[in-house]
Amino acid sequence: MTDTAPSSSRVWLGRTARAASGLVVLGLTVAVVAAGTRVPDVDDSSVPATRVPVPPSATTLVCPGPLILPDDTGRGDSQFDPTPVAPMTTLTALTASPTGPGTLAPLDRSTTWAKLKAGGDAVQVPSVAAPSIVRVEPVDVPARVGAVAAGLVTAGDLRGLSAASCQQPVGDAWLLGGATDLGSTAQLVLDNPGTTPAEVGIEVWGPNGPVDLTGERYLVAPGAERVIVLGGIASEQRRLGLHVVATGGRVGVHLQDSVLDGFTPGGTELVVPGAVPATRQVVPGISVVASTVDDPSAPALRLLAPGDAGTSAKVTLLGPDGVVELPGADTVTLVPGEVTDVPLGGLPAGAYTAVVDARVPVLASAVMSRPGSLGPLDDAPSVERAWAAATVPGRSGVVALPAGTKGTLVLSAVARGTDAADGGPASGRLRLLGADGVVLAQRSVSIPAGTTSAWTLDELASGTGPVGAAASKPGPSKGVVGLDLVTDDGEAVALAWALVAYVTEPDGTLFSVLDPVAVPHAAPDVPVREDPRLGTR
Repeated sequence: MTDTAPSSSRVWLGRTARAASGLVVLGLTVAVVAAGTRVPDVDDSSVPATRVPVPPSATTLVCPGPLILPDDTGRGDSQFDPTPVAPMTTLTALTASPTGPGTLAPLDRSTTWAKLKAGGDAVQVPSVAAPSIVRVEPVDVPARVGAVAAGLVTAGDLRGLSAASCQQPVGDAWLLGGATDLGSTAQLVLDNPGTTPAEVGIEVWGPNGPVDLTGERYLVAPGAERVIVLGGIASEQRRLGLHVVATGGRVGVHLQDSVLDGFTPGGTELVVPGAVPATRQVVPGISVVASTVDDPSAPALRLLAPGDAGTSAKVTLLGPDGVVELPGADTVTLVPGEVTDVPLGGLPAGAYTAVVDARVPVLASAVMSRPGSLGPLDDAPSVERAWAAATVPGRSGVVALPAGTKGTLVLSAVARGTDAADGGPASGRLRLLGADGVVLAQRSVSIPAGTTSAWTLDELASGTGPVGAAASKPGPSKGVVGLDLVTDDGEAVALAWALVAYVTEPDGTLFSVLDPVAVPHAAPDVPVREDPRLGTR
């Protein structure tokens, strides 16, 4: 009889062999992993890199909607109408070659109001009932596009020209302007052009320092607008500074600032974001009428050091003939967190640019007033006001002119060194754009360092402007709807500029200061290098 059961020795040998083979496999695995971790990095410099171009993206601008009408509750006079004249809200958008096609649409994208053809175009929407979006496609370079929303009111609480250039949506914005004290109304407007909700936080500063808020955050739905009445969260502030931070999406931001002196309109304007805090701030477009030192309607420069450290700020005012002396106001002590107004009364009529230098980052803006004529039933003349925001010198851009208005270009040359007035001239190339996008005229502009020059659009178009705006192509004096300025890069002296839009009414001049829409820089090519171990990276 044959014994078919394995013996104990054979069982032991089989188990030993299987265990040994397992150890061999495990050892090889560990060796391979360890070897992989010990392989030295390949020298990337030995592998040539290929530069891959990054195509430019479409440009999206968010435009303010109609003015927010006042609440007449509590006036005690049922016969009084705070808005006897309905606001006229218009939207103007234009593109300069080279550019792709574009569209104008409401914020919720429910329809399309107008289209912009490729290669350069201009469109005006005469009656706008909602905040809007201007979207323009690029070509090989970012689109050159500008747009402006304007509300014109000739009588009532909101009397004035309230206009603002449309802006690219942002996640971080600084605004310096407005008030919430007696007779003043400040309403922060948030527009979300995106497809996701945006959560917005707000910091507020006043004349006595930071305002203690509850820490509440505000949700702005996609394609929607949200209005925050600042008097409800930061009341009795004679001067305001704001920092707006959005997460989850980008928003358009502006502040509607209105003032009433009893029943007399004191001006309505849109305060827009300015340059971020920096040790130098430049505020162009300060267009003033003659005033006295103690004139209550004199222009003023608003300053804020938003950090924890105070500073001494040097203020340099650049006029047509160079630096203008500011006795008692050329050096200003800024307490950290306190919003300060520096009066600019006594200046001759004209256009100026303010340059503010400090040891710590600061904010700057300017407010201007123009009294109107006294009406038969008025105790005091109505007042028109405009705010000018700080900008970054040296930026090329496009600015659109509101429908029914005239314009004055204000250009200044600011040296990049310690002395803002020290250096050679700043230069650029200016194109005047017509209603169908055609180039009506071209100009080469050159401004001496430390000076500010101003030309009406009629002067620029006809070639009769002052020296420094040499005509390279004569053009008609009418039909200008916008400007396209290309600044010369790399200069030690840079151009800072703004457009003052105005309309003359029987009871006075209404005006707004418009910043150009900056043309984004083309994205740099991305270097791509083949990795011998992992492929392409």
